[in-house]
Amino acid sequence: MAKKAEKKIRVKLVRSTIGTKPNHRATVKALGLGKLNSVVEVAANPAQIGQIESIAHLVVWEEVK
Repeated sequence: MAKKAEKKIRVKLVRSTIGTKPNHRATVKALGLGKLNSVVEVAANPAQIGQIESIAHLVVWEEVK
């Protein structure tokens, strides 16, 4: 059987984590973001979306088609 294609979200770090809460820095690192303007593609599942929403003031995101 063919596996259903997962939706992806492209996340870009646009604000520095300097001066942010430690759990926000940990979330940025857990998503795979490092330096400013770094971009990662993650699966669009509820856990990942929750992480992105918790650091929404630091990132921009868009759905990948």
